[in-house]
This record gives sequence, structure tokens and C-alpha cells, in this order.
Amino acid sequence: MGGDGAPDRIVEGARRAFAAGTPVVLVGPSDLADRIEIGDMPLVEANEVIGMHEDPAQGVRRKKDSTLVRAAETVRKGNAGAMISAGNTGATMAAALFRMGRIKGVKRPAIATPIPVPGSTPTVLLDAGANAEVQPEWLVQFAQMGTVYSRRRFGVDQPRVGLLSIGEEPGKGDSLRKETYPLMASAKHIDFIGNVEGRDIMTDDVDVIVTDGFTGNVVLKTLEGGMKTVVKALLDAFAADESYRPHADALMPALLPLYESLDPDTYGGAILLGVDGVCIISHGSSGPRAMENGITMAGEMVRAGIIDEIRQAISLN
Repeated sequence: MGGDGAPDRIVEGARRAFAAGTPVVLVGPSDLADRIEIGDMPLVEANEVIGMHEDPAQGVRRKKDSTLVRAAETVRKGNAGAMISAGNTGATMAAALFRMGRIKGVKRPAIATPIPVPGSTPTVLLDAGANAEVQPEWLVQFAQMGTVYSRRRFGVDQPRVGLLSIGEEPGKGDSLRKETYPLMASAKHIDFIGNVEGRDIMTDDVDVIVTDGFTGNVVLKTLEGGMKTVVKALLDAFAADESYRPHADALMPALLPLYESLDPDTYGGAILLGVDGVCIISHGSSGPRAMENGITMAGEMVRAGIIDEIRQAISLN
């Protein structure tokens, strides 16, 4: 029940996904049905909330009746296949990690975020914020998990994996990148294509890009801000002169599909890979469309057996 638009916009998105055929279990306060229409969706009662500015780990430990903790427990007990939240990101990760646990052999979970590529399948960027500091061996595991996600989420048969650095040559980058490169090159079951740069992220030259969570989060926020600025500038230009309106109207049929592909709501959220259950992390500003798409995607990942496939990929290396 977290997020800027909770509970109204969150529940509306859940209702849409439920109506489209995805089974949904709500986790929220006992009086939720009195406050908003929830239809036939069952409710798991949870009467505490971890606020957006609370310490994630302490919140999860102290508030055992919070919606995030109860949601993760519901997945762990097998009463749901996945959890999704637009609330406190750190607390969402902590609840999933503490209650679901890590897949055996996984050193650290990572947030995998789809980066839109116009005219092609999205690039999977990970880690997008779970681990500010990492070790080379963790990045190899991120590549293995990202490969599974790209294959199952976007249908890429043999995802190409790149290591984000400041140059394409193997010797470029800091000590982390230099130590990681040979490990990636010798790792099994990934198609490592070498170093990639920031300019490659929104191209069809790579399918999975691996980096530390600090760099990944900066990249993600930069791209989000940049795309918003470009869209705003384009709309302002269209509105600058009345004589432009007919031309803008003529361009809209071509621009709207492009906008759709660049809109984060299209993808519904990021996925926390490495925990023993499907966990979707949605943006705090998610509206009904983002929640519907996130819930639908969560159901698809459960049906695709992504957790078992990641478990197998990790065990083989």
C-alpha cells in the first residue's frame, strides 16, 4: 500500500490487473475495504506502514505487521507468487531479503531495471541501486541473473552482456572494472561482449549492462531526468506558436508510440534479482497504469519460472 498515490491509485491498478486475469492479493489495513472498492480481491491484513523516510532495516525489524513484511511473508509461505510495492525502496528490498531469503549461492541481490531502446527490446541495467559498493564476483553473478531476466522478460535468446566502463578496451576503468573483466570473460553461460560505455545503454548493441549500484542508480536517474527534459522541451516547442499546432497534430501519431516506449509506466517497475521469490519495485509516483503493468509482469515472471532458472544458473557456476 506504499507510494505517493496509495491506496487509491495502487488499488485501481490492482483492480485492472485482476480484471485482466492476473490473480491479486492485497496487503493492507483491516479497514481498506471500507475506504476503497477492492472487489473480489482477497486482503491480507497488515496495520503498520514503513514510511518513505524511515530506516529500511530498522523499519522491517520493528514493524512486523507492516504491509511490506506481510507481503514478503505471504510469498514465503506460498500464498502468493510475487510481491510488488511502490513504497520505501530500501524497506522493500530488506523485507524481501529478510523474509524470502536469498537464493542459495547468491552473494548479493541486485535491482534490474529495463532501459527503453526505441525500436528494439529494452536494455537491462543492473545493479540500479541495491549495492553501492560491490566486489568483482558479485558483478559476474549480476550478469548471470540479468541474462536470465532478459531472456524470460524480453525473449532475447542469447543476451549480450556488457560491463559499464569509461572505454571499450579491456584495460579501461577503475580497479573494480579491471578485476571484473577477466572474470566475466571466463564466466560460463553468459555472452560477454566486453566493456560498454554510457552512450551504448539506449542502443541495440547490448542487452544486459552490469555495474555497481551507485553508478547504476546515477545512470538511471540521469536518463529519467534527461528524457523528461527532452519531452517537456518538445511539447513547449509545439505550443510556442499557434501556427505549429497543425504540424504537431500531424506528428502525434508517430510520436505517441515513441513516448509509450520511453515511459517508465510501460514496464511497471524494476525487479529485485537474487531473492527467493519475485519482488517488483515500482516508482513511488506510480499510477494505476504502472501498477497494472507491474503486477502483470510479476505474474509473467512467476509463470516463466525465473527463480528456479536463476537458482540453476548460479549453481552451475
